[in-house]
Amino acid sequence: MTPEDLFSLASTTAMAGWGLLILGPRGYPGLNAIPLWVIPLGLSGVYGLIVLSRFSGMGGGFDSLASVATLLSDDWALLAGWVHYLAFDLFVGAVMAARMDRVGVGRVVQAAILIPIFMLGPLGFLLAALTELGLRARPVVAPTHTHAIEGTGHVVS
Repeated sequence: MTPEDLFSLASTTAMAGWGLLILGPRGYPGLNAIPLWVIPLGLSGVYGLIVLSRFSGMGGGFDSLASVATLLSDDWALLAGWVHYLAFDLFVGAVMAARMDRVGVGRVVQAAILIPIFMLGPLGFLLAALTELGLRARPVVAPTHTHAIEGTGHVVS
């Protein structure tokens, strides 16, 4: 399989995960596990295989921007970096979607936040985190309890 073939397969798989995350129902734990665990773990396995089988003897490194540019000039290293992004962005998107579910962010608003996580990674994560933080910081109004005194028509708070 060529790097281009693997790129297409990994990208299509990640897109399926994003589609499920944005459009699919969330009331099913098994279905939720697909974009949260199954696809990111599969992509992480692909990443691991690429790194373990292709990185020895490659030029470049992580000590300077020039070294990273040299490393990423190799198609296999570039593919590994892309798969890394796909796996982590989908995992972060699924985690943030679950967190937004818990604070009551509607699915339409979530879609508007999940798309930037998919397209812009950290910027989308920042948007999701600030949205959740803002909702958690809102004041909670205590409910008033009223009781009717049976048979009198009077209400006591």
